[in-house]
Amino acid sequence: MWMGDYTLINLFGLMIQAIFIENFLLANFLGICTYLACSSRLTTANGLGMAVVIVLTVSGVLNWFVHQFVTGNGALFWLQYLGINTSGIDLNFLEFLLFIAVIAAFVQMLEIVIERFSPSLYMSLGLYLPLITVNCAILGACLFAVTRSYPFLPNLVYVFGSGVGWWLAIALLAAIREKLAVSKVLPSLKGIGITFMMSGLMSLTFSGFTGIKLANPTGVKVEKLPVTISSSSGSDLLRERSDY
Repeated sequence: MWMGDYTLINLFGLMIQAIFIENFLLANFLGICTYLACSSRLTTANGLGMAVVIVLTVSGVLNWFVHQFVTGNGALFWLQYLGINTSGIDLNFLEFLLFIAVIAAFVQMLEIVIERFSPSLYMSLGLYLPLITVNCAILGACLFAVTRSYPFLPNLVYVFGSGVGWWLAIALLAAIREKLAVSKVLPSLKGIGITFMMSGLMSLTFSGFTGIKLANPTGVKVEKLPVTISSSSGSDLLRERSDY
């Protein structure tokens, strides 16, 4: 439930895979709206990227608990200790609504904190800060983690790595756009045109990692089974083999 068959090296591989190989922006194309709108300045991109990492990590962990103890198959088993029969109850149809409610509640709390301690960042993000609530990258990472049945720690690493990957992508584009602002660009490509071209080139670069699998768990216990092998002399030798 907490670690599963994952080892520390598997968790590191899962982190690398979430950041680079399965980057939510450049591989899955989720969260594009805020990515394009808030990437004109590096400071704004870093602020939004940090907010996405915090929201995605915390909401991903909270939604893991929601799936495990509320909406998943047999998740209400804990009510049996209170004398409540939950064998015929399935709340899976509420999963989307509960996930979005958790994300919205935490984004509201984060918005209040940013407005209190960094008014300049709050003003620069504007409408796009509360729009993190409906950022498909946030909900997508939570749903991906649930679909892949990650235990707690791999789930934490995955959602955190997904947020860092989103931050990396928007920071890279913001740095490129700041350079393009003082560069000679064809008038017909200025603005959103050259931005789409840069995003496409970045996506092609990250697609070079496609097919690399670093997150497969290797901590499966190897069971040794006795096998009887007949020798040429007719005697039976008992040997052990590793059953994979």
